[in-house]
Amino acid sequence: MRTIHILYSGIFMLTLVALSLASMPNLFRFSAASETTFLNGKLTHAIEKHYDKGFPVKELGTNAWAALEYGLFGEGRPGVVIGRDGWLFTSEEFKPAIKPNQVEDNWKLISGVRDELQRRGIQLQVVLLPAKARLYPEFVAEQRPVAQQQALYDQARERLDQLGLQGADLFDVLEDGKSQGLVFLRTDTHWTPLGAELAARAVAEDLLQRKLWQQGELSYDTRKVGSETHKGDLLSYLPLDPYFAAMQPAKEPLEKRLTEQSGEGGGDDLFGDSAPQVALVGTSYSANPKWNFVGALRQALGSDLYNYAEDGHGPLVPMLRLLAKGEEETRDLKLVLWEVPERYLTLSSDLSEFDPQWLAQLGSGQEPAEHLAVKGSAKPVAAQ
Repeated sequence: MRTIHILYSGIFMLTLVALSLASMPNLFRFSAASETTFLNGKLTHAIEKHYDKGFPVKELGTNAWAALEYGLFGEGRPGVVIGRDGWLFTSEEFKPAIKPNQVEDNWKLISGVRDELQRRGIQLQVVLLPAKARLYPEFVAEQRPVAQQQALYDQARERLDQLGLQGADLFDVLEDGKSQGLVFLRTDTHWTPLGAELAARAVAEDLLQRKLWQQGELSYDTRKVGSETHKGDLLSYLPLDPYFAAMQPAKEPLEKRLTEQSGEGGGDDLFGDSAPQVALVGTSYSANPKWNFVGALRQALGSDLYNYAEDGHGPLVPMLRLLAKGEEETRDLKLVLWEVPERYLTLSSDLSEFDPQWLAQLGSGQEPAEHLAVKGSAKPVAAQ
């Protein structure tokens, strides 16, 4: 192993020296504008920008370094865990929480959200998504999720039961659904349209069984509208394209689905006779139309719904933004479905847009002062 490390370091240094020497002629051709001064750092920045832009084989260097990491050590950039047979996983499903109290802090906010929605006369149900690594352990390689991650789903289900928020067990549903096809994408963080459909059906059946929802009168049809070649988001942590693209796990087909209202009332009346009484809040699993989770839910519930899910902010921020809009925004709602991937229970969220006093009241179970929701605002503002 030591010999491999020495070889690895030697190759890297030789490559770095060669690329640096190749870029020197371009550096000597640099000419700064007369007003550019070194006193405030502008000259240094201009040289760096010129050097970077004129680096003759910058892309090749990036690809070569990634190829060495991936080829010799089976590693990618921080953020991805390399699995077997071309499977990739987000490292967030493998690492412990950075802060000791992070999981408990998140549960306090979840409990506070439940209490606030109850105060507004709205039933909350958490749609807990099991981790991809939990569903496909057969494709996990040497690196395994830490003990905290391994126990997280069952602990979360128990906590949700204590809070009265436990819904369908999506692990069992998606585990059984693997016999029908992939329920998660091989090179992406997210589920497939099949996985989203199975989850939507299970959520609706659970709500009907527990009499938390009556089947709506609207009818929806879902049809397949082709497929596309999908480049998974986890491939960005393996920058091998274009020079070493053959080493990269292959892109995968993604089935495209479209759900539309059908039958009577499916014309110009978007919401039928009244506004929806259901809202979905969550992450990119719900926000991205590629997975068609919203469409599958509409069909399974027989009802339209509002979608407050957002890309890139986790589950907490979109929910807090919804609450911060005030009671008028949620006046017609009877049920809120909160899609929460289990790994987010160990992660922190950027809550800097919200007033700390409002968050503290929410997390402590007190009735939060609505005017404090957003910092620097006399009243709540709508999310952009």
